[in-house]
Amino acid sequence: MHDGAPDELWLRAPCGLLRADGAGTVVRANETFCDWLGYRRDELEGKRFVDLLPAGARLFHQTHWLPLLQMQGSIAEVQFDLLHRDGRRVPMLLNALRREQDGECFDDIGAMVTADRKKYERELLDTRQRARTAEAGQRQLNEELAREHRRKDEFIATLAHELRNPLAPIANVLEVLRLRPADAELWHWSQDVLQRQLAQLTHLVDDLLEVSRITQGKLVLRSEPLALADILAAAAEAVLPAVTAARQKLTIAQCAETLTVHGDHTRLTQIVCNLLNNASKFTPEGGSIGLAASARDGNAVIEVSDTGAGIPPEQLERIFDMFSQLHPPLERSTGGLGIGLALVKGLTALHGGSVSARSAGLGHGSVFEVTLPLAQPEEAVPVPEARVAGGKARLLVIDDNVDACETLVMALDMLGHAVQGAHTGMAGLAALEQGRPDCALVDIGLPDMDGYELARRVRAAPWGRDIVLIAVTGWGQDSDKRAAMEAGFDAHFTKPIDFTKLDGAIAELLGSVPSGD
Repeated sequence: MHDGAPDELWLRAPCGLLRADGAGTVVRANETFCDWLGYRRDELEGKRFVDLLPAGARLFHQTHWLPLLQMQGSIAEVQFDLLHRDGRRVPMLLNALRREQDGECFDDIGAMVTADRKKYERELLDTRQRARTAEAGQRQLNEELAREHRRKDEFIATLAHELRNPLAPIANVLEVLRLRPADAELWHWSQDVLQRQLAQLTHLVDDLLEVSRITQGKLVLRSEPLALADILAAAAEAVLPAVTAARQKLTIAQCAETLTVHGDHTRLTQIVCNLLNNASKFTPEGGSIGLAASARDGNAVIEVSDTGAGIPPEQLERIFDMFSQLHPPLERSTGGLGIGLALVKGLTALHGGSVSARSAGLGHGSVFEVTLPLAQPEEAVPVPEARVAGGKARLLVIDDNVDACETLVMALDMLGHAVQGAHTGMAGLAALEQGRPDCALVDIGLPDMDGYELARRVRAAPWGRDIVLIAVTGWGQDSDKRAAMEAGFDAHFTKPIDFTKLDGAIAELLGSVPSGD
């Protein structure tokens, strides 16, 4: 407030402000104070401050208020009821400061309606609480982002390491063959090494693609009633070489009753394989791995146990997270991208089930448990149809990668087929029209036209309607497979190829039985 007339800020301040002279007469009041008590300014100014107080408050004013102001020159946070013009009481919290100006004594009083004060305090407390909550949330988000960033860096480093592992022996084998090309024994040894390392590379890429499909909701299950015993047997057979090589003992305990689940055979087998491989990975040589099935509360339960390294309690909750690795790395661990258990979790969820882990801690092994809904009693396990035996067929391979084309031609020729190769889309079309082979295996990424366009042209020609077309490509997403079928392909195979499956598919397709990966 200035020494002259009150300015706009003083007049319209959100708190009540007034000045009383030495006799206690109100000489100045702002609009807020007047509004609270129902007076106009010209009505309030000139009244004695004590006249605005009820009887009890007047006594306190005389015995406490005035003496305190006289002694200490100020009063803080004193609650008074002030009288509204209509007689009702308005609870207020008052602060006062005694001043001297031009030899005269004045009391400047600030007031806040108690209800408003409490409301403001509550709002302030709520605002502070929201701010603290937001700050904690932001801090948690920053920590999570930092963890994700570290996990990303760790994943990239691990991926590079895991890719180098099979690439190194492949490079070594090629150098050995270059130095001693005529050694037949070396050729057989080299073949075994290359097959193992190629399988490892394929497994890495397949896992990455599976994760991508699951996270994008693009993985489609081919569900049917399945005997759980068959799933366990297939998984055990798949991991047995690795378990045997590690001198580990695998024990299988099947349920006495027949358990049937509804699901995708390949994916369910993959779930069990991943758990068994994980158990073998963290179990020392000579250790034991258990695989068991049972029924519980209307569900089928698959249990994989091991006598391996165990899991620290604080890491149990996040071992199913993407790219999660145990810290510190365990001596028995043979690496990996940290996506095997994440795949187990994702695939199990797609089947309507759940997965959990328990461990007594480091050095005490671990137990993983997958729970899947049992199939309804009326669902019968289908009897698999006998596959059509392979036979000699006239084939054409179209691939612009000369090495890929020639090696595929060579492999199919060794399987007993009559095979030719072409390296462009136009050359492939010409060979198809002139030679009319039984089946063409077509790469999608051709230089002059893509494989989809080639398939459409073949299907549009009268001579090409009955030729079996198989897409052979590095593009393996579900959308890629749909695009191939829409373009006119009969099947889709993702590189690198499983030749046993390809040979069987060729036989089936030539017999008009749909196939593919």
